Amino acid sequence: MRLLESTKSDKKGRSAGGTIFSIILHSLIVFLAVFATARAGTKIKENRATKVNFVAVKEPPPPPKKEVPKPEPPKPKKEPTPPKVVSVPLPKVVAPAPPQGFKVLPPPVNIPTNLPTVDLSKAVTNENDFSGKGVAGGSANGVKGGTGKEGDTGKEAGGHEGPYMEFQVEKAVEKIGGDAPEYPQSLRESGVEGRVLAQFVVGENGRYEGGSLKILDSSNPAFTAAVKDALPRMRFSAAQIGGKKVAQLVQMPFQFHLQK
Repeated sequence: MRLLESTKSDKKGRSAGGTIFSIILHSLIVFLAVFATARAGTKIKENRATKVNFVAVKEPPPPPKKEVPKPEPPKPKKEPTPPKVVSVPLPKVVAPAPPQGFKVLPPPVNIPTNLPTVDLSKAVTNENDFSGKGVAGGSANGVKGGTGKEGDTGKEAGGHEGPYMEFQVEKAVEKIGGDAPEYPQSLRESGVEGRVLAQFVVGENGRYEGGSLKILDSSNPAFTAAVKDALPRMRFSAAQIGGKKVAQLVQMPFQFHLQK
């Protein structure tokens, strides 16, 4: 077979009819090719389709119900035993006594206008009463019927026991020598001042009697220690009654002041 176009024409020019026939023939061939191709594509698509079948799945059985234990009925509460009532007798109410009336004091009938005269030249005490001599009774003339003997002195004659007070002596104790209490160095450097009030006994020899010290007031323990240390070195003039030395209870303040 030979294609039409490959045939050689004896004529130099083609006729118009042959050209039209060639175009129609080629168009028909192209149409058939396109149609065949379209049909082939459609069949391929149909072959590729997959059929899906739906299967009903059984639902799983529900879980078994757990049996919930029934709560036990509440136990009946025991009623508390009421406390025993003890009858307490109430105290008797006593009505208060009626208030007493006011008593008006009568004014004195005689009102003194003159003060009694005082003889200042008269001696308050008799020196002979403190001589330590005489019979029991405590006075210079003595009292008959006492237990003491004539010529007894001091305590044996019924005299005073223990140290005298300042108002009981004719001449009180006075400080005559000895070092004053030393100012504590720590308090001096700190600028602390203070005071100590001491009570002690000064014997007939004019010295402090050990063990008789009593601190009545103190602003600092360091000041108290200084007074205790200095007392044994102090010298006093002993108290006197009727020219005789006696022991006296003394209250003496000690001042601690810094010199400015």
